[in-house]
Amino acid sequence: MSNKGAFNNRLSRRVFVYIFLCSAFLSVCSTMIQLYVDFQGGVSTLEERFHNIELSFNQSISTSLWDFNEPLVQQQIVGIERLPDIRHVKITTSFGKVYEVGQAISNPPKTRTYSIVFEGNTIGAMVISADYQDIYQSIKQKAGFIIISEFIKIFMVAFCTFFIVHWLITKHLYRITAYSKALSGQNLDEPLALLNRKEETDELDELVSAINGMRLTLKNDIIKLEDAENALINLNGDLEIKVYERTAKLAESNQQLQQSLNELTLAKDQLVQSEKMASLGQLVAGVAHEVNTPLGICVTSVSALKEKIAELNHALIEEQLTKKQLTSILNMFVEYEQIIERSLNKAVELIRGFKSVAVEQHTDPKININLAQHVDDIVNTVKTLFKQKNYTIDINVDKKINLVTYPSAWNQILTNFLTNSHIHGFEDRIDGEISIDFQANEDNLILIYKDDGKGISCEVKDKIFDPFVTTKRGLGGSGLGMNIVYNLVHTKLGGTIKIADSEHGCCFIVKVPMLPNNDNITPIKKGTPDLKIIP
Repeated sequence: MSNKGAFNNRLSRRVFVYIFLCSAFLSVCSTMIQLYVDFQGGVSTLEERFHNIELSFNQSISTSLWDFNEPLVQQQIVGIERLPDIRHVKITTSFGKVYEVGQAISNPPKTRTYSIVFEGNTIGAMVISADYQDIYQSIKQKAGFIIISEFIKIFMVAFCTFFIVHWLITKHLYRITAYSKALSGQNLDEPLALLNRKEETDELDELVSAINGMRLTLKNDIIKLEDAENALINLNGDLEIKVYERTAKLAESNQQLQQSLNELTLAKDQLVQSEKMASLGQLVAGVAHEVNTPLGICVTSVSALKEKIAELNHALIEEQLTKKQLTSILNMFVEYEQIIERSLNKAVELIRGFKSVAVEQHTDPKININLAQHVDDIVNTVKTLFKQKNYTIDINVDKKINLVTYPSAWNQILTNFLTNSHIHGFEDRIDGEISIDFQANEDNLILIYKDDGKGISCEVKDKIFDPFVTTKRGLGGSGLGMNIVYNLVHTKLGGTIKIADSEHGCCFIVKVPMLPNNDNITPIKKGTPDLKIIP
């Protein structure tokens, strides 16, 4: 290590500055105390001087004033004024005569007034004024000498201390620092040693011993790390071989799993499609049964109408038609016409509702619909599935709500809700209450569906939207109904669905965003025009 000058060591300079500042502070404090004591001594001396003036000059001045010896009086007060710290002397006689010497001071620090008495008679007064200028001057001279001598002494002590600290401590610390900076894995065999050390050990020797111990520990740790690194390299080689083998097996397993997943997905899609088709088939069967009744009435009425027409034609040919017979046949025609009209209108209404519900899923566009009319069509169509039941269905929909949406999605959602209430909620019951409540705001459309059935158990409620979850396992239930509803709400309508707590039955809340009405909406495609019987 290059041995730099002592003043180049930051620690030595810092020690020097601290010692110098502390010594200077103590010296300034002691100097101030000493000067304060000297000032108090000067003030005491001034007080003693006033006392001596009273004893020495008062009697002689009273005699001189009594004898009217003005030159002597003037000489005496001049002598008083020349004393240290005395600045002004003034004598005022009882005859109005004034003797004054020195410079008058406004608000002097020290003032004494003495009465001049001669043989028991007061013949005047003497006023003496003094200040501290002489005392201050003496203190300044003494302070300058003390401060200069103290700072010379402080500098010498600090300078000597600085070199002592450098010789005993800092130069060894710099050697330790340089050794620590140069220490590396290649020179761990070289120990640290301090130069020019005595046999007695101190803290620096303990520090050197600790560093050498750390060096040996580090050397041993490096040897152990090298051994561990070699073992790790060998282990990595074995692991790479195992990883390669297991990666190949994992790739093969992933391929098999992907194939199984594809098969399961295809099977699920087929099951979902089967569920939809089964639901549509039930609707078709119900609608067909409902349409069959009014059409049968129409067929019967037409047959009867044919007979009456044939009877009327025969009477006309035979010229046996009477007014009473004509009136009776015409009344019968009117009655049959009304029966046929009512039956055909009912059939047309059922077919129109079924057409609105049974829309092709793969060609279902977003269209602008009247929500109240669409919900009525769905409910009227689904009611054919449980016409033997006495259910009360309360529909609360604002007839002014027109929105852009997927109508088939709402068809499937409401159909599954109503079907589940019929099959699960109202099992073994003839009557029941169902509430369908639609609420709309600027941003969302909310459906609240409730029934007062037997409800959903806790174990089923937590997983009701999962595929294949049903309480009718083995009895015809596929467990896909609510999963289809969940997928339609989340995927197709972009909304959310949840089960709300209800005291009786179950309650579902569906929330979907509202789309604004615009002109770029696909119109509803009708296969055939709606039929309406004109009376």
